[in-house]
Amino acid sequence: MADVRRVLVTGSSTWADQQTIAEALLEARRAAIQDGAEGIVVVHGACPTGVDKIAADWAEHNDVAQEPNPADYGTHGPNAGSVRNQHMVGLGADLCLVFIDNCASALCRRPKPHESHGAHHTADLARRDGIAVRKWTT
Repeated sequence: MADVRRVLVTGSSTWADQQTIAEALLEARRAAIQDGAEGIVVVHGACPTGVDKIAADWAEHNDVAQEPNPADYGTHGPNAGSVRNQHMVGLGADLCLVFIDNCASALCRRPKPHESHGAHHTADLARRDGIAVRKWTT
């Protein structure tokens, strides 16, 4: 099997800065190739908006393999996003790119502003698993 680096991309569904994500993914691909890998695979949560959508579009337009991991709300209910994030981290990655907006949930009772919950949680899980994490915030 070809040596490819797994790049886990996670972030806020409200993130709109395509250029920052594109630059981060280009840099990850360049670094992987410089280290002798054939390229990268972009691992994401398959959310139809925000970071996941931008990363998926970038991979498609740059002929880069991707591994979508949609949340299964039918099976896991309201915890589906968290279960999916734990699964993605558990699959392993060489690098985790995190793009976080402030929490925009009307249901959240924590004092604002603070970072969006899912992406922050995924970054923490990745760090605990020894995955290198690079983070951008708005």
